[in-house]
Amino acid sequence: MNTSLYANAPLYAPAPASARGPSDLVGHTPVLWVGEPFAPSGRGFWAKLEGANPGGIKDRPGLHMVARARARGDLADGAAIVESSSGTLGLGLALAGITFGHPVTVVTDPGLEPAIRRALTAYGARVELVTTAHPVGGWQQARRERTADLLARHPGAWCPDQYSNPDNVTAYTPLAAELIAQLGRIDVLVASVGTGGHSAGISAALRRTFPDLDLIGVDSTGSSIFGQPAGQRLMRGLGSSIHPGNVAYDAFTEVHWVAPAEAVRACRTLARSHYASGGWSVGAVALVAGWVARTRPAGTRIAAIFPDGPHRYLDTIYNDGWCHGHHLLDAPMPTGPEEIKEPGERTVTSWTRCTTVTDPAPAAARTALAGAR
Repeated sequence: MNTSLYANAPLYAPAPASARGPSDLVGHTPVLWVGEPFAPSGRGFWAKLEGANPGGIKDRPGLHMVARARARGDLADGAAIVESSSGTLGLGLALAGITFGHPVTVVTDPGLEPAIRRALTAYGARVELVTTAHPVGGWQQARRERTADLLARHPGAWCPDQYSNPDNVTAYTPLAAELIAQLGRIDVLVASVGTGGHSAGISAALRRTFPDLDLIGVDSTGSSIFGQPAGQRLMRGLGSSIHPGNVAYDAFTEVHWVAPAEAVRACRTLARSHYASGGWSVGAVALVAGWVARTRPAGTRIAAIFPDGPHRYLDTIYNDGWCHGHHLLDAPMPTGPEEIKEPGERTVTSWTRCTTVTDPAPAAARTALAGAR
């Protein structure tokens, strides 16, 4: 060990926060400066490490949505919670179930990592698996329909509906306050988009202090959120085959679509260079935030949201055999995105940027989505 690294360390380090319950461990996550090799020397971005929460970024809305539903009387003491999730919100709801005393059922699909399925079970949640994707809405719509069926069969059960619940947006107001306290000024926010909750909630709260904030959304190839055709998606945690009601389309300055191989390369580069990484969303966000740091004027202060840590992905993103099997390690890291002028100009299959952001779903379809639970 190089003891000189610790020569100037304080004799008494600050004690970590003491928690009376696991929910007290949520929030106040650190930020980490990410520079080379994502940006030249002296440039970079600040990564908000939401993987420092017990279960990840969705501990925040899991607790907040349940607390607000209880306060309104929508969720009775001891009543069941049923929700569709690809994993991270499931962990947040399991935490909320322990905190407030509710049984939790998580409706998911075969893409859920076995480790997360075992973790959900260990935390007391019941895992309900759909086995056939919806022909139009994919796994997400299949999960939503199973959720609706379970709710119909269990009177008194409650669904948070993370896709359209405004509490999923306001849950991130404290995260924005933390960023302001940590960074002082924020010029650009880079965030992945799935249900739309954290990009909408953080940007709205930040703009009350920084009205000229740029919001850059990061989506997955094969996702229909921003007007691309829905397709097969290997990545989980960002992207969607439906149009979530919480996506604040008018808040975005631009959107980037990122492909799986590009996200994997960024994840692995982060791990090697900064000892901090995460899953698909983290890699995609880091790729885009690094490009922003390289191309915006020097001194631009960029905040990027890293929703989780790497441990869930040790058998996928960080497994050479799995990655080779999916041809994810064959191509070099791109230095920048391709450009399209309109979201529907062509189907994108690699990192691509568009500065035209519109809502692709007609109002009637969005109303139907909100009612299909």
